[in-house]
Amino acid sequence: MAAAEPVRRRRAPADDNGDQDAQTSGPRRRAAARKTAPARHGVTGAAAAMRLAVEQLSQLLGRTPESVSSLRPTEDGWEAQVEVLELERIPDTTSVLASYKVTMDEEGELISYERTRRYSRGMIDRPV
Repeated sequence: MAAAEPVRRRRAPADDNGDQDAQTSGPRRRAAARKTAPARHGVTGAAAAMRLAVEQLSQLLGRTPESVSSLRPTEDGWEAQVEVLELERIPDTTSVLASYKVTMDEEGELISYERTRRYSRGMIDRPV
């Protein structure tokens, strides 16, 4: 005999006025509204800013970035550190990567980029 599955309640569909039943009102509904509201003008979140930084830097350099190591909002937009593979070697630990500082405006358009560091993939930062 198979175990009975728990009963799952379905939300009642919204009526023509856009109102939903009492199950979706209260704290849950207000929390959902906060999550969807844009926190800033232009780019609406860190994930979108990160994607834009990677896409635009990739177009300029002609290389696909490996990762975004930092991202932070600024008064004028966003600033990111993007890691790019510049020279692929065998073994992989000897490949050369570069770290680029990317500055974007509030709309997510790249304003400037600057290579700040070159290093081997196998190299680690020493504690200060």
